[in-house]
Amino acid sequence: MSDPAPGVHAARARDGRKRTMDVALCLLALPLALPLMALIALAVRLDSPGPALFRQQRVGRGGRPFRIHKFRTMRMHDGGGPQLTAAGDARITRVGRWLRAAKLDELPQLIDVLKGDMSLVGPRPEVPRYMALYPEDARRRILSLRPGITDRAAIEFRDEERLLAASADPERTYVHDIMPIKQRYYLDYAARHSVAGDLRILLDTLRALWR
Repeated sequence: MSDPAPGVHAARARDGRKRTMDVALCLLALPLALPLMALIALAVRLDSPGPALFRQQRVGRGGRPFRIHKFRTMRMHDGGGPQLTAAGDARITRVGRWLRAAKLDELPQLIDVLKGDMSLVGPRPEVPRYMALYPEDARRRILSLRPGITDRAAIEFRDEERLLAASADPERTYVHDIMPIKQRYYLDYAARHSVAGDLRILLDTLRALWR
């Protein structure tokens, strides 16, 4: 049996370095993040009935589904409601509005990174309904990577909920206007990603959060 091509060796080595960075940074962040997460969980529980965490199925690496973790920012309800959330959505709780604005609802995804379902940096994971709308080749390349907590598209569309709130048809705006731009970011990342590039994206994410 022949050895894998040099390109395969390089891709595996790059993936190993990326995974090592993910785990190392998560372990460094957890001593600071855990007390904050405990306070947020308490605030969520006191603000409205229901669990502190929200879990939702997303499409992960290789097309495998996984359950993403977030702090719950919406009231418990029976009807399901739309999967897109626009600014001003009546389902969002008082604490939830603050968490979404500060992006602190994403903190529990550090758990998903340590589990290996996600990376710190990578294409944001979509729900199956929207991932199915990507062209097959684009979907294959995007799903060759672990999905991430942040990436260039997440920085660009930090105010996505406000854009959707301004639309008469939020889902159409998302599918026809936002998704094609995200796809370009995702494909560019799939073609060019590196550990140094991931560190730059993490720093740019922190800068965007402080604006």
